[in-house]
Amino acid sequence: MKKLVFSIMILSIAGLAYSQQVVTKYMDKYEDDETFTKVSVSSKMFSLFAEMEGSEEDEQLFYDITSKLKGMKVVASEKVSSPKAMYDGAVADVEKAGFEELMTVKDAEENVKISIREKGGVIEELILVAGGKEKFAIVSIYGEIDLKQISKLASLMRVNQLKYLENLDEAID
Repeated sequence: MKKLVFSIMILSIAGLAYSQQVVTKYMDKYEDDETFTKVSVSSKMFSLFAEMEGSEEDEQLFYDITSKLKGMKVVASEKVSSPKAMYDGAVADVEKAGFEELMTVKDAEENVKISIREKGGVIEELILVAGGKEKFAIVSIYGEIDLKQISKLASLMRVNQLKYLENLDEAID
């Protein structure tokens, strides 16, 4: 029985580590490629953002949204040679890591897939993968996530790759 419990714990830890490595894989792979923008935001940085000048209402809203987040990672490029292959590869990596698809948007310009990883009814990570004509982006937001608040965070931060999250609260209602 102890071996079974131990084995389950090891597999759970390995699965968690693998899922967090999805975006890190792309950050590492394109670390020296100047056509890619790589951003990593820690929970400390979110707290510093919350202390910046702004209306008290905006400050409180930002604090409420980010207080339970542990970080965010973004890898994006406006000039990739094979965006469809990158998009398909990233989507496959996200699925392999055990994420559940939340929403897919496809139009003439871009394909976007938003997936989540839950544990005990709490969303622990959200990954957005986007690919277009020459564009590719993968975004990971991790911590304790409230989907309705994430759409507000997307509009407050004004990060282009997060624009798909701005209407997420409407999609889940």
